[in-house]
Amino acid sequence: MKRLFFLFLLLMSSLLLPAQKTLIWCGSLIDGISNEPKSNMTIIIEKNKIVGVENGFSKAGPADKTIDLKSKTVTPGWIDMHVHMEHETNPNRYMETFTFNPADFAFQSVKFSEVTLLTGFTTVRDLGGSGVNISLRNAINKGWIKGPRVFTAGRSIATTGGHADPTNGYRRDLMGSPGPEQGVVNGPDDCRQAVRQRYKEGSDLIKITATGGVLSVAKSASNPQFTEEEIKAIVSTAKDYGFKVAVHAHGAEGMKRAIRAGVNSIEHGTYMDDETIALFKQYGTWYVPTLTAGAAVADSAKKPGYYPDLVTPKALEIGPKIKSTLAKAYKEGVKIAFGTDAGVYKHGRNWLEFVYMIEAGMPAMETIKAATIHAADLLGEKDKLGSIEAGKLADIVAVDGDPLKDPQVFGKVIFVMKDGIVYKQ
Repeated sequence: MKRLFFLFLLLMSSLLLPAQKTLIWCGSLIDGISNEPKSNMTIIIEKNKIVGVENGFSKAGPADKTIDLKSKTVTPGWIDMHVHMEHETNPNRYMETFTFNPADFAFQSVKFSEVTLLTGFTTVRDLGGSGVNISLRNAINKGWIKGPRVFTAGRSIATTGGHADPTNGYRRDLMGSPGPEQGVVNGPDDCRQAVRQRYKEGSDLIKITATGGVLSVAKSASNPQFTEEEIKAIVSTAKDYGFKVAVHAHGAEGMKRAIRAGVNSIEHGTYMDDETIALFKQYGTWYVPTLTAGAAVADSAKKPGYYPDLVTPKALEIGPKIKSTLAKAYKEGVKIAFGTDAGVYKHGRNWLEFVYMIEAGMPAMETIKAATIHAADLLGEKDKLGSIEAGKLADIVAVDGDPLKDPQVFGKVIFVMKDGIVYKQ
């Protein structure tokens, strides 16, 4: 009885003690909402949530922890809305399909995940892989490995011969006839089945390839590859299951069909024309440019033998165009969220997207919002992510310098906190 009474007193005394807080002293705070940075601020964190943001450097209590970032610029954790965590570009990438087992993709994704987190990206949207990306998300959520918060589409959905058909470029006897389970569809019924299959497998959203693409072993990079009726079937089924729909598209016709069908975002958007821009604005569709991918594939295509012969001319043509597309889209008022297509270039260089966006004419503060509050809005997680304010998850990044004056500062991340846990300091 005495032991139980002692334990009771111990429990009661712990309940009476103030909760331990973490105070982050910020020299310059970019909160994801305001148009100007705030000087000399304190972020107050309890467990995994921000509970307050105060002017000045608040005094810590006896049980509190302090993190001194008085000489740094602090922002919300960055969100990359277009990554591929299972793979990374290399001259042998196309052979990996035949030489890698699922475990090989899984093990290398562990490295890609950690480097992504440590370069400031606390959340990513994985837009297509083999399904290993679902297990990767689960492993990160369970704390087995280090990585960003992952929202994944699982397998992309394509039409036969489309950009995400996994057997493009195979020998005829190896092609077979993949169907909805493998993400290959023809007709509205197949489309509905493929969405339901992604739900069954545990995907968080749907990704489709509405036009040809650069890196698929197929001739066209921009031809439309879904009928509007097929996309409508995908969108309506996705809504039933609580999914948003992201759409790979380079050609204008494919974009128009997808936007009219009600998708949530267009990725790449290379050949966006005036009519397409008007549809973006009419339907409130988001645009995710992936400028880093454009620059990277154009550079890689200049190396003899890096890509298959069908891919090289597409990479040389499309890669350099995306930056001017973003410039026009931003000027015309299209909603823009940050995304890089990581995996098409080496993971950990996602921050270069900020540099390219600024070069295209976006103010530095707008690029930060694209990677924070706007990305969170597209993700459907605006109530939890994307800004530094009370009630949000404690995803916080600090850089050494002023990124509003020098874009190279985005590459100088010295502090990363995700979900209240410090991963880099």
